Amino acid sequence: MAVYTSVSNKDLSDFLKNYQIGEVISLTEISEGVENSNFLLKTTFNSYILTLYEKRVNVEDLPFFMNLISELFKNGVSCPRPISNLYGNIINRCAGKYATIVTFLDGKTAKFTNLERCSQLGTALARLHLTTFKTSLHRKNMLGPENWLTILDETNDENSNLPSDLKQEAFQHIGHIVKSWPVSLPEGIIHADLFPNNAMFINDKLTGIIDFYFACNDFYAYDLAICLNSWCFESDTNFNTEKAKMLINSYQKIRKLRKDEISALPILTQGAAARFFVTRYYDWHHTPTDALVKKHDPIEYWNKITFLKSNFNLNLFGF
Repeated sequence: MAVYTSVSNKDLSDFLKNYQIGEVISLTEISEGVENSNFLLKTTFNSYILTLYEKRVNVEDLPFFMNLISELFKNGVSCPRPISNLYGNIINRCAGKYATIVTFLDGKTAKFTNLERCSQLGTALARLHLTTFKTSLHRKNMLGPENWLTILDETNDENSNLPSDLKQEAFQHIGHIVKSWPVSLPEGIIHADLFPNNAMFINDKLTGIIDFYFACNDFYAYDLAICLNSWCFESDTNFNTEKAKMLINSYQKIRKLRKDEISALPILTQGAAARFFVTRYYDWHHTPTDALVKKHDPIEYWNKITFLKSNFNLNLFGF
């Protein structure tokens, strides 16, 4: 989440005249994340999230995202529910951008992880995978391995404050990852961005999963690898194997991993780190200076790539 586009009182009034969600109490900008403009909308009926779509979100993908979370919600996955306007339309326009309103989930995003939160995350991820396996929806992963080197190449880093040799070294490391990528593993629709800031908790109880705007078809174990990277590295850059074991064991109580999925985890975690390194590297150099958004340091994920490359074994994940 982020804010690139401001919403005036008139913009909001014009937009909401076709909704029946009560009178506006407040509209608050949400600065977390990097992709879209997001606002917490409080009305006399309830609280909602208003999203204006920017950057990498292709408007042609919006029906997929909205249909996906609608299906997930109907099938018992705790996630936001899209709100239709008076004409039955979920996707509309606000402040000149395509926009949607979804329900707000109780709780707060995870500012830290612990064993219990990792356990609940593993269970929720497996249930999500089993649910999406049944759907006929499909969306190609536009940020898959075949795109990583292109994103890196298209980054204009002439005025970079990052190490001068980083880009060339990244080309070498990531090129090796792409060449080593698995050809065939169990797959279906994955979340693809299930960081702690996309999981809502009340204390240590998971209340739901948000932000499905990178959801796509890909390997289930790749989705698990994204979570291992984002939930199990500590702030001191050390990897917490106990958290990884808890996450994986909880996942496997719901959906058993195949042997080839387990064997692929070392390269999948490197690839998951590469995916977020290249997009952060691009955003570090191309995000508008006046955007209300916290840019994420690509070095964090570069360090994860190098660590995982140096610890290329299953012991890291408790096997």
